[in-house]
Amino acid sequence: MRDVALVGAGQSPYGEHPDAGIKELFESAYDAMVESVDRRFDADDLDGAYVGSLGVGGYQLGITGASLTSHLGLTGLPVQRVENACASGGFALLDAVHAVGAGASEAVLAGGVEKMLDLSGDRSKYWLGVSGDTEYERLAGMTFAGVYAIAAQRYLHETDAEHEHLSKVAVKNHENGAVNPKAQFQREVSLEKAQGAPEIADPLNLYDACPTTDGAACAMVVPADEAHEYTDDPVYITGFGGGSDHLALHDRDTITSLSAVREAANDAYDRAGRTADDIDFAEVHDCFTIAELLAYEDLGFADRGEGWRLIDEGRTRRDGDLPVNTSGGLKSKGHPLGATGIGQVVEVFDQLRGDAGERQVDGSVALSHNVGGSGGAATVFIYEVDA
Repeated sequence: MRDVALVGAGQSPYGEHPDAGIKELFESAYDAMVESVDRRFDADDLDGAYVGSLGVGGYQLGITGASLTSHLGLTGLPVQRVENACASGGFALLDAVHAVGAGASEAVLAGGVEKMLDLSGDRSKYWLGVSGDTEYERLAGMTFAGVYAIAAQRYLHETDAEHEHLSKVAVKNHENGAVNPKAQFQREVSLEKAQGAPEIADPLNLYDACPTTDGAACAMVVPADEAHEYTDDPVYITGFGGGSDHLALHDRDTITSLSAVREAANDAYDRAGRTADDIDFAEVHDCFTIAELLAYEDLGFADRGEGWRLIDEGRTRRDGDLPVNTSGGLKSKGHPLGATGIGQVVEVFDQLRGDAGERQVDGSVALSHNVGGSGGAATVFIYEVDA
């Protein structure tokens, strides 16, 4: 396979957009991506597109991709909608990397979009629920908060972690989101407030959960040896991997580790010739605070049962030795399902190019981690810039 690179990435503001549909949100992200391509951009160069979307609102479920690209004036472009629950964006990028890397395409748009906040709470829960096991979980009344609460209960039982460590994840990510102009929640939260929030599913409370969100994100993938035609500062995707697992928790060997993530991470590290010790910063899928702690361990940043120590010691803060979720993560930036995996790419792209403003951290090697549902699917990417 050919080496590939990102030459542009952008996203819409995340949050509630009652006056914008998915076309307008996607256009906002596309325009931001085009603006980030600092040498030249020609839409005619694009010869393929992959768009991640769960379709929570029922929008154009049959042919979402063409609806969006035609709105951008990209009529005729071969485009596919990619659906893998909350990992739809990550898998859209994986498809784009495969297409360009294999030589089947020369420039591919990888995007994602979701419109969630114009739905009732009950309907939103129904649509979200279809990303988990239907027969044994959703139809029995299990919500995703319940699924992750079970994982959190087990993790707190098996380790020396306490709920305070979950709350520290929320505090850290809100601190980062407070200085992200695209974030849904641009405000900090105290540890006391995070710990004292109303319970949603024992032991998780309101501040342990990410919000539902409207938003879109786009990125442009090209062959690495052509990247400098578009930008002086390309971001190379040196490692990538995907994985899957049983949907139902009762079919898994453990509920405190995601095998889909471990498989994806191992592939990504192998392709990049890197290890977890080489990662300077990461964007991980913190749909619930427990998910971030599990990610630390599944990605190799900490030993099994020891991930909570990273947050306890402040190592994953912006001023720590391994900053995680400088964007604010799903917890503060927001979680527009199909866009989330590409939104992580945008943060990595900005960070590696020194364009992250107040959130800026040092580093030349980064990782993103996007999980579908409760771990039924996952992608991991490793990014690098010229030293």
